[in-house]
Amino acid sequence: MIHEYKLGGYNIVLDVCSGSVHVVDDAAYDMIPLYEGRSRDEVIAALGGGYDPAALSECYDQITALRDAGRLFAPDTFEPLAGELKARSAGVVKALCLHVAHTCNLNCAYCFASQGKYRGERAVMPFEVGRRALDFLVENSGTRHNLEVDFFGGEPLMCFDTVKRLVAYARSIEGEHNKNFRFTLTTNGMLIDDDVIDFCNREMSNVVLSLDGRREVHDRFRVDYAGNGSYDRVVPKFQRLVEARGGKGYYMRGTFTHFNPDFLADIRAMLELGFTELSMEPVVCAEGDPAALTDADMPVVMRQYEELAALMLARRREGRPFTFYHYMLDLKGGPCVYKRISGCGSGTEYMAVTPWGDLYPCHQFVGEERFRLGDIWQGVTNTAVQDEFAACSVYARPQCRDCWARLYCSGGCAANAYHASGAVTGVYERGCELFRKRMECAIMLAVAGALGDDAPGSGEPGNGEPADDGLGG
Repeated sequence: MIHEYKLGGYNIVLDVCSGSVHVVDDAAYDMIPLYEGRSRDEVIAALGGGYDPAALSECYDQITALRDAGRLFAPDTFEPLAGELKARSAGVVKALCLHVAHTCNLNCAYCFASQGKYRGERAVMPFEVGRRALDFLVENSGTRHNLEVDFFGGEPLMCFDTVKRLVAYARSIEGEHNKNFRFTLTTNGMLIDDDVIDFCNREMSNVVLSLDGRREVHDRFRVDYAGNGSYDRVVPKFQRLVEARGGKGYYMRGTFTHFNPDFLADIRAMLELGFTELSMEPVVCAEGDPAALTDADMPVVMRQYEELAALMLARRREGRPFTFYHYMLDLKGGPCVYKRISGCGSGTEYMAVTPWGDLYPCHQFVGEERFRLGDIWQGVTNTAVQDEFAACSVYARPQCRDCWARLYCSGGCAANAYHASGAVTGVYERGCELFRKRMECAIMLAVAGALGDDAPGSGEPGNGEPADDGLGG
């Protein structure tokens, strides 16, 4: 399968199954869709008189060479591997999302977690439950050395003493079990103080900070229980924490809704505050919710993604780069074949743990009883549900078969698919549309980097390169 598009001054051709990305001239761009099933003379005749016939003949030979090298029109050889690769990792857990607090000090109307309660009662995780969760992770991690733990909520800093004790416990058992724990904390920032900053900068591999961008956008939804916006209270704390991290991992995670489909203005606002590791996520909520993106919002959002890519390219050339989470793409390495086929591993390699020790496939399923997998004492007892998630792969979704982006999204988010379609092997069509646009932008930026067009002082890209100068992905 081939996917062609024009963006950023480049003619880009993606060979889906080989992962090769080619930057081509106009002749090659027009010829590649005509190549299969036609002879040389038929292809050249179909292109008409707009090109020199000798140049078209040479272009045809270059395309043929790329095809013979497996870099154009490559067959899909991954589908037979899907079941085998999933089976290899069966029973191995590598990451937990610890819900240390099913309560929150903000009252965000768009919160998928019902203001931290997850359709249930408010609760915090006792240390003993968290300790057992960490033991469960170690016991079920096989020979894996690196284990991931995300402290999540609600607002996990409402249970900060427990977080500190759990990290200390994990560190105390690392050597005995030949494990290395990597921790992440996700916070709304309200309770950040010097103690939190020092601890996070010492122990957290990553810190996720919730900020929606412009003050008026952030304060529309991210309010306390008195209805007061949180922007002025959290931004100075985020700035202190990020400055103190000294380059260690963090990112600002924002949500855009129907009320700010022009989210690039929020990206710019965060840049002006000094933040350079950024993410803006489309809201996922029920149709009819006032915050839900509408059909009329989609063209605006698509333009925002393209303009964001242009801004990133311009700032790279100015020596002021920043990161956008969804545009992080490695064409030369990237995800392994297993990840490309199997996705995030929710319900099998990755699970969420409630304050009382129940196991769910991920944080977005917590509170939905049908998806309760078991608990941290008995392990997974609802094997039928786990089998549903174990069967998830890009090839389990018929709608993905004709999608050029399938080996980048790996079938997408099971939770979004379930809430949109009623099946974990369904698709969330609006999310698919947004993902494809993000991938086009991310590939364009990777192309610019590979060609050196994003280096400080570099000029605008030219008219593309010959087809045989493709960039291997």
